[in-house]
This record gives sequence, structure tokens and C-alpha cells, in this order.
Amino acid sequence: MIKFLDLQKINLAYQQEIETKLLEVFRSGWYLMGNELNNFEENLSKYIGAKHAIGVANGLDALRLILRAYIELGIMKQGDEIIVPSNTYIASILAISDNNLVPILVEPEINTYNINISKIEEKITPKTKAILIVHLQGRVVFSNQLKEIAKKHNLKIIEDNAQAIGAEWDGIKSGNLGDAAGFSFYPGKNLGALGDAGAVTTNDDELAKAIRALANYGSNKKYVNIYKGLNSRLDEIQAAVLDVKLKYIDNENTIRREIAKKFISEITNPSIILPENPTNEKEHVWHVFVIRSEKRDELQAYLTENGIQTIIHYPIPPHHQEAYKEWNTLSFPISEKIHEEVLSLPISPVMTEDEISKIISVVNKF
Repeated sequence: MIKFLDLQKINLAYQQEIETKLLEVFRSGWYLMGNELNNFEENLSKYIGAKHAIGVANGLDALRLILRAYIELGIMKQGDEIIVPSNTYIASILAISDNNLVPILVEPEINTYNINISKIEEKITPKTKAILIVHLQGRVVFSNQLKEIAKKHNLKIIEDNAQAIGAEWDGIKSGNLGDAAGFSFYPGKNLGALGDAGAVTTNDDELAKAIRALANYGSNKKYVNIYKGLNSRLDEIQAAVLDVKLKYIDNENTIRREIAKKFISEITNPSIILPENPTNEKEHVWHVFVIRSEKRDELQAYLTENGIQTIIHYPIPPHHQEAYKEWNTLSFPISEKIHEEVLSLPISPVMTEDEISKIISVVNKF
């Protein structure tokens, strides 16, 4: 069976370095808010090009904390609206509603699966305070038009960069394109921890200060609480592992690009819609390689029979989820089509040439 993602193999590639670090942390007797976190935050901020990087417990918290900090700083208030793509993973939307803000869904482009920037302006009202863009599947979504819309309406641009670490737009890394960005280092991500982990990056000093305090019980000085905060901290073990793996992210993303290129040029089955390769390959880090088929379920069953594990990202659009019952009657035809047809093929830096060839051959025979 070709695994969808062989996490064990990915992490064993750096076994020596990771085990050395884990032992160091274990023996240090310091497990939270220590040197490992400082080192990782410093290296992440350098890598992204942003002034601040703040380690937090997970990717959802990263987005929750950005929005919460904007509320504490008086830039947003409960009931304000945040524009978000209608086909994103639920976390992007949960972060908004968790802060008693209102998610306003915008359809994606069918070719890139990212938010359709030209459809944003029609959804802006006096209550709109931010555009939460999601670099879905590893592909950056950004443009000068987006910057102009944000400037014209005085909106924050928040990036959900959970899937696109290392991607670039116009020479700038994702995570440094907007006002603030949330990262997830869930084990299956391009930069994955050995458990839950996340981060926020920003160039805004006030925002960074507020997020640091909020993530630490609302405190920036022990036993002095300035906010009703959360407990959302990146521990020393995860920070140490991520710091080791960060050094290799560009190399791993390059391998992903090569595999994607091969899939795109050699999968020729006319019943399969392939993802679009951007003109500038640096705009995509291929967190997942998503194909579409009207016979998606049959295709998935066929690939399973032939020893290829696949995943559907994501079978149910947010507006059809029980959690958002109030949206169940809404219609987002492009999102619905995407959710009904998408299938993710295996792609990872540890796949062998034989595995890549087998996937291409089996897909072509369907």
C-alpha cells in the first residue's frame, strides 16, 4: 500500500538530530517558555521575513488569537464581519465565530480553489473589518487588487497559512503578505510537529504584544493579568523538533514541486481534472495534490483496490455542516462542486520514483 503520507519515514529522515534535541530538552528540566521556543520563534521569523513569530498550541488558536487581539486592541468588536472563503477547512471559520465575529463566505475560483478576489468587494459592508485569506492546498492567494481592496475599505488582511509555509508571492513569503498570519504545524503539514503546534507571524508590535499575553492567560508578567486570556503555548519539545525540521523545509518543498510537475505532465486520463501549476512555481508548495473527478468515489475505491491510499479534503463544505445550521439552505455552487469532486493523491518528500510512477499508471488506467 502506498500510504497517503508516510509520517514515520518523513520524521526518521532527521532521526539523529531530532532524538538529540529531544534528549537535550528532557534533560534540561525546562519544558515550557524556554530556549527552544525562543530559538524556533527567532528562526521562523527570519525565515518568513516577519518581525514577530509567536509559538502557540495549534493552528486554530493562532487564528483565534489574532482576531481576539484585534478585539482587545479596539480594532474589531463583536458582531463585526470577516470575509473568508466558502470552501476552506472549518478551522478558518471557527476562529471567526469563536470570537463572536461574523464569517462572510465568498466563493473560490474553480481553477485554483482559492478565494475569488474579484468577488470580495461585493460582500463588504460597513461592518467588515478583515479579509481572512486561506492559502489552500499550499498555493498562495494574493494580488495587488486584494491589497487595494483592503486599503480602500480599511480592512486587515489575515492569512491562514496552515498549508503553505515556504510559498512566495512576488518574492515575499506567505505569512508575511498581510497584517498577521496563523500557522499550523499539525504532524501532516509540510512543516509538521510530533503533535499539535502552531504560530502567529506579524510585523505589528502592538498586535504581537497582545497575542503573547493572550496566549499566556492574558499575562505578560507573572500573576499580572491584563486580559481574560487563554492557555495556548508551544511547548519546548515541539519547538525543538520544528526548529530541526525548519532547516529542511525549502528542500522538501522543492521535491514536492518536482512530483507535482511529473503528475501534471504524465497523468493524461481525460476524466480527471488536474490542479493548475502556477506560472511562478514558488507560489505553490503542494501541501496536497488535489485532482477532481465526477466519479470521485469510484476513483477512490479503484485506487484503494490498487494499493494507493487517498484522502478527500474536504467532503462537506462548511455551509452544509451541522455546526453552522443557519447556513444549511445557502447555495455556494462552486464550493459544492469542489467538495463533491476533489480527491487528494499521495505527495511527500519521501516518495520513491516507483511509487510516483505507480500512481500515474493506476490513475491513467481508471
